[in-house]
Parts: sequence; C-alpha cells; structure tokens
Amino acid sequence: MKKIGRRNFIQKSARGLAGAVALGSGFSNMSFIPTGSATIDMVDLGKTGMKIPRLALGTGSHGWANTSNQKKLGEKKFIQLAKHAYDRGVRFFDTADMYGTHELVGRALKEFQREEVTVLSKIMVYKHQDWYTPEPFQKSIDRFRKELDTDYIDILLLHCMVNSEWPDEYKRYMDAYSEAKEKGIIKKIGFSCHDLGALKVGAKSDWPDVLLARINHNGAKMDGPPSEIMQVLNEAQQSGKGVIGMKIFGCGDLVKDEQREESLNYVLKSNNVHSMTIGMENTEQVDDAVERIMRIVKS
Repeated sequence: MKKIGRRNFIQKSARGLAGAVALGSGFSNMSFIPTGSATIDMVDLGKTGMKIPRLALGTGSHGWANTSNQKKLGEKKFIQLAKHAYDRGVRFFDTADMYGTHELVGRALKEFQREEVTVLSKIMVYKHQDWYTPEPFQKSIDRFRKELDTDYIDILLLHCMVNSEWPDEYKRYMDAYSEAKEKGIIKKIGFSCHDLGALKVGAKSDWPDVLLARINHNGAKMDGPPSEIMQVLNEAQQSGKGVIGMKIFGCGDLVKDEQREESLNYVLKSNNVHSMTIGMENTEQVDDAVERIMRIVKS
C-alpha cells in the first residue's frame, strides 16, 4: 500500500481535531438520558488473558501537542471526573504521551487500588511536525512510569500507525516492547492505527496482543467503510487479539441522540469489539455512556 505522506497525515489529523472540538461543543447542547444505577461490566480482552472494563475514560479529546480537553480540566476537576467514572465501573484510562495527561492519570491512580485499574498508553515512534521527536524506547517507558507513578503499564501501544509497512519500519520498537513485556513492565502490547492498510497488516500479525481501531456505524473519521473495517476486526478477534474501538461518535460528527444510539448498537452487537474508549469531559457524559452501553448489552 502507498505510504501516507506526512503532509497528508497532518491534514487528516487537523480535520480530526476539528471533529474533536465539535464533540466537546456538541455535547454541551445535548440531552442525556436519566442517570440510573448501571455500572460498566468487565470483559475478556480477546484471548489475551486480561479482563478490562467495557468502557475506558479517554483523555485525548482534542489531543495534540501534549494537551487535550481533559488536561485542560486541571487536576481537581479531572480527579473528580475519574472518581465518578470509577464508581460507575469505568476503571480504565486511555492516555498517551501526545495528550499530556500522564501526570493527571497518575494523580488519579493514587485514589484507587492500582490492580483494580487498567491503564493504556501509547508511544509515538516517528517525528511529528516540529514539536515531537521520538526518544529511545527505554527513556520513554521509564518516563511514562514516572509520570504515571506506576511500576507497570497494563497496555502499551505503538501510536497511530499510518501505513502497511509499519512492522518493518518499527521492528526495533516492537522488539523493545516485547522485551519489556517479558520483564513485566508492560502487560500487553499492540498498536493504534489511522490507516486501513496498517490495520489489515496488524490484524494478521502475530506480534500485537491488542489493537485500537476507529469504528462506528457511519464511517465518520474512520479508515474505510464500516463493513470493511468490521471484517478486519472480526479477523483480529477470531485470532485471539483484544480489540478496542475508538471514534465511536466520529470525533463529534455523530453526537445526536439517535446517532449515538445507532453507533453504540452497531459496535456492541458486532461481537468484534471487546472494549471502547470515549473522551468524556464531565460526569453527565460518563453517566449517559454507561447507561446507554449497559442497556444495549443487556437487551
């Protein structure tokens, strides 16, 4: 598959960020379903042997250049949000170096029993514009654990693979991930992607335990038609990989009540996505997502 040039990727990223902004502003004008007593359940992450919550608190809304909407909440509001999510069963944090939220997540972890929380992070392994240059893996993983104030990371991904050659291009990083996994520093390893070719190659590879893919019913901010993406995710989960969905609401393109409902139904009833991450910024968004997801799961 033809590689995506840096300029094209940056342009695509900018469009995605615009969607993320729309998500935040769109939610503020939306109605939410009444708060109930549902809590997010635990699910098997494929055949990896790991159990995780069905929903993660994403911390990368408008995530770019070491900041995000969640980071802008500040420590006090973020910890309040994290505690509320935890009480609703959302004991899974999705973070990344790019989002600048490691230290906030680390601060939140002090409020909980570490073994009861799943932490997923990501390392960008290629130069990105003029604000990010990759560092040696060991330096990154040591820094991540310090920022998160944890001895280990549950799931660590190669962040944002954008072409089908990534297993060859980043083999040295993959080897380093595997070594860290053997040492227990990382529990599960994998990749996130923003390209259909990258997704297809990763789904067939024996290396990743976990993949993070863009999926919704509409195709908004995805890497291909929903039916084609879902076919690849089916192949991945059939081979035992853990599949986590992102962009469930299409970076803000799918925030109407019926759109959210249709997208969640599509993803949850596919049986190809084990868990999902949604960038939530207040307790109302958490409650709405929890109630909708668990109602669909039990239907």
